[in-house]
Amino acid sequence: MNAPVRRRRKPVAEINVVPYIDVMLVLLIIFMVTAPLVTQGVKVDLPQANAEPLEDDSKSPIIASIDAEGQYFVSTGDNDGKDNAMSATDVAVVIAAQLKIDPQTPVVVKADRNIPYNNVIELMVLLQRAGAPSVGLMTEPAQK
Repeated sequence: MNAPVRRRRKPVAEINVVPYIDVMLVLLIIFMVTAPLVTQGVKVDLPQANAEPLEDDSKSPIIASIDAEGQYFVSTGDNDGKDNAMSATDVAVVIAAQLKIDPQTPVVVKADRNIPYNNVIELMVLLQRAGAPSVGLMTEPAQK
């Protein structure tokens, strides 16, 4: 009997790049997902035009205030903001409750000019966590 003749295969000199492409696509997806998480800051929707006063027929905004001593106050349509000072957690609870009632209510920050910038940012982060989609900053007109 004749034994079957086996041919010897020649080595392939090509590199199979398909696994490398798969790895690169997985890395690309990982970087795309983690990149927004790495950046820190408070997201604020900036206006596209010159600042103008709120219209009279618009909804009355929720005003979160910080006085010169760093105490928090909240003014909604129900009160005028002259109540007792609130803690940060109380501010978050009041804002979250008001936004659950009407999610389209504008939220505005009113801060004393002598308050450190860090306190204003902390309040804005607090409002963002309470569910405010965007936060405005209240100012006075410039003196001429």
